[in-house]
Amino acid sequence: MFGGLREKLLVARNRLGSSIYGAAATQSPPELGLSTGKTAPAPETSKPISPLSPTFVDKVRVLITDRELIVSEKDVSDALSELEMTLLESDVAMPVSDAIISHVKISLVGKHRKIGDSVDALVVGALKSALLDVLGSGFNLADYVRTHNRPVKILFTGVNGTGKTTTVAKIGAYLKKMGFTVVIGAGDTYRAGAIEQIGVHAERIGIKIIQHQEGADPSAVLFDAVQYAVSHKIDVVLADTAGRFHTKSNLMSQLEKIKRVMKPDLVIYIDEAVAGNDAVIRAAEFEKTVGSDAVILTKADMDSRGGAAISIAHTIGKPLMFLGTGQGYDDIIPFEPEQVVEDLLGGGT
Repeated sequence: MFGGLREKLLVARNRLGSSIYGAAATQSPPELGLSTGKTAPAPETSKPISPLSPTFVDKVRVLITDRELIVSEKDVSDALSELEMTLLESDVAMPVSDAIISHVKISLVGKHRKIGDSVDALVVGALKSALLDVLGSGFNLADYVRTHNRPVKILFTGVNGTGKTTTVAKIGAYLKKMGFTVVIGAGDTYRAGAIEQIGVHAERIGIKIIQHQEGADPSAVLFDAVQYAVSHKIDVVLADTAGRFHTKSNLMSQLEKIKRVMKPDLVIYIDEAVAGNDAVIRAAEFEKTVGSDAVILTKADMDSRGGAAISIAHTIGKPLMFLGTGQGYDDIIPFEPEQVVEDLLGGGT
C-alpha cells in the first residue's frame, strides 16, 4: 500500500540529507568550531553520497560530531522543491503539500543543530513530524463506542460507486469482532438491488437488518432501525444511505432530513483512495453541505500514490478512520497515522 509514495519519499529523504551534508562540508572549520585545522572534503557533485551509507555517516561523524550546524534555506531549497514535486505527483493536495514543505523548512532551517553522526535521523524526524501534522490523530471507533451512550448511531454518506454499502458491512463485522452488538438500517431505498445487497451482507456476517420496501422513505427506515436498537439494547446502529453527489440539491436535502430524524452521533464520509484529489474535493463539499465526523477511504490497496490518505484529514479538518484494502469483510484496517508514517519513512539511521 502506497509503495510508489514510499519510494519517492526515500529519494527525497536522501536528497535532503545530501544537501545538509554538503552544507556541513562547505562550512569552514572555525564556523563549525573544529580545532583540528583540517578542511573537510566536499562531496562529489556527480554522485551525491546517500545519507544511509556508512561512508556518508563516517564523514559526517568526523566533520560535525557534537558540533552545531546552521542549515540555511539556500542549502535545502532545491531538495525541498523536489520534495514538493514528489508530493504533488503523488496526488497530495497543494495546500497539504505546502503545509508539509513549510513544516520541514521550519524544522531544518535557521536553527542550531547538533547533528552528531546521523543527518538522516534529522531529516527523517522533520519529515515524520510534518506528515503527522497533516495526518492528524486518527479516530478509534471502538473507543468511541465504549465511551458513549448506546446505541451509537452512525450515518454513512458518500458518492455513488465507492463501495459504501460493502464498507458498512465491513464496519459491522469489525464491531461484532470487537464484542459489540450491531443492527444495520437499509437506508438506500432507491438504488436497484441495494436492499438485497445489504441484506446478503448482513446475513453473511450474522447481523440484524431493518429494511422497508424499495422506494420507501429512508428516514423512516433508519428511524425504525434506531427504535429497534433502543428496545433490544443494541450497541451500534449502522445506517446505509444512497450514494449521491453534492451537486444534487434534492438528494442532499434528503440527507439533511435523514440527519434530523435519525440524529446520528457520527456522520462518516466514504470515498475511494484511488480517486486522489477528487476524493479530497468531494469530501470538502460534503463537509460544507451536510458535515462529517470522520472519513473512510476504500480501495487503498490499489492506490500506490497515497495522495488522498495524506491530504483528506488536513483539508477538511476531520480524521481518517479506516482504510479499505480488499473485498473481504476483514479487509479494513483502522487508520493509525503513526504506523502509516513509520511505513512510509522507517526509522532514521
